[in-house]
Formats: sequence, C-alpha cells, structure tokens
Amino acid sequence: MTTNDVTVFISLVAGLTSFVSPCVLPLIPSFISLITGMSVDDLKTSNKSSKHIFIKTLLFILGFSLVFIGLGMSVSQFGSLLGKYNAILRYIGGCIIILFGLHMCAVLKISFLYRHFSYASKSPPSALTNIGIFFTGVTFALGWTPCIGPVLASILIVASTQGTILNGFWLLVFYSLGFGIPFMLTALFVNKFLSAFNVIKKHYKTIEIVSGILLIFTGVLLITNGFSKITSFVLYII
Repeated sequence: MTTNDVTVFISLVAGLTSFVSPCVLPLIPSFISLITGMSVDDLKTSNKSSKHIFIKTLLFILGFSLVFIGLGMSVSQFGSLLGKYNAILRYIGGCIIILFGLHMCAVLKISFLYRHFSYASKSPPSALTNIGIFFTGVTFALGWTPCIGPVLASILIVASTQGTILNGFWLLVFYSLGFGIPFMLTALFVNKFLSAFNVIKKHYKTIEIVSGILLIFTGVLLITNGFSKITSFVLYII
C-alpha cells in the first residue's frame, strides 16, 4: 500500500460517518431485510445460520464497494493526467471540501446536497438471488451518492490528488470498509443495532457537526499539503 496513514485513517472514518448519517442509518434495517429475505422481526428471532446472513450481506457490501472503489480509481487516473497542476487541484479541491464541511455544520446550505434516495419495506421481502443481492448493492451506492455526497466527494477529491490509481484504490477500499464493517455487524447482531440506533439518532446533529469539522480539517490539510507534512513528521519521530 502506497498511500499514507493520515489519508487512510480519514477515509476509514469518512466511511463510518457515512454509515451513521441521518439519511442512511434509519434505512439500514430495511436493506438488511431486502438482502436476507426476512423481515426485521424475523431477523430478531431467526434460526437461520450466521453464515447465511454473512454471505448475503457480504455480497451486498461488495456491490456498493465496487462502485465506490471504481469512482476512486477513476478520479485518481484523472488527477494523474493533470499531475503538473497538482498544486492547483489541491487548492481548488481543498476549498470545495471546506465548503462541504461548512454545509454539514449548517453554516452554509447547498441545496442539491439535500437530495437522497430512499427505500422502505412495508411487507416481508421476497428472497433475492445472490447475483440480485450484489446488484442491489451497486444500486444502493448509486442511489445514495447524493445523500452521502459531501463526505464521499471529499474522499474522491483527496484521491484525485494522490498521484496514482493505486492510491485512489486504497483510499476507497478503506472508505468502503468504514461503511461495510458496521453494516455487516448490524446484519449479524440486529437486536443490538436497534438498541444502539435509538441512542445514535438522538445525536444526529452532533454527528453531522463532527463530520463537518472533519471535512474542514481535511480541506485545510489538502490546501497546505498537510498530509505529506504530517506523514514526514511521524516518520521522523519514529
């Protein structure tokens, strides 16, 4: 892996904040019902093996991860083609990320970022094939992109300044892990998720503000080339 630990950590946290965002987290149980073929009530009392739920959920996660990673590699390729303009790209990209952060902190309102796709299941779902579950994951990623736009776009902007497709690949792998791991844990331990959700939803505003601050911090690091400076400092003290 060639990208630095700072950007990897930010990507991982960004994936987690996307998962707990107000327009994603409340609908997670509905998607788990869709991909497992069981209602939430059935999931809570189901005797189906954890292996069954794990495989179905993993296919869904692979579907949306493929989209995110593909986007990361694409923007990295674009950024590498404009390598001689890297400093300009960092400055413009950093300013955009800061605007996204101010939007999430409710300092600015960017209207198109309020769009989102939604899904709600009112009846027990029918079982999907494994291929169907995978492509549902792909659709999930495409449908939710406007909703998680500020965070995902910020990671893609960082990826575009990393110089190589491989770096963009790894950044979005870790973003997908940050999103996918809690998704998998939710599917395997749905009862505990429902209890945790009641706590988390009380703190949505705080989560969005913290996410916004993280984006502002990321934007500042990008403008000042802080990622490289922090990595060099860490390597020096080690």
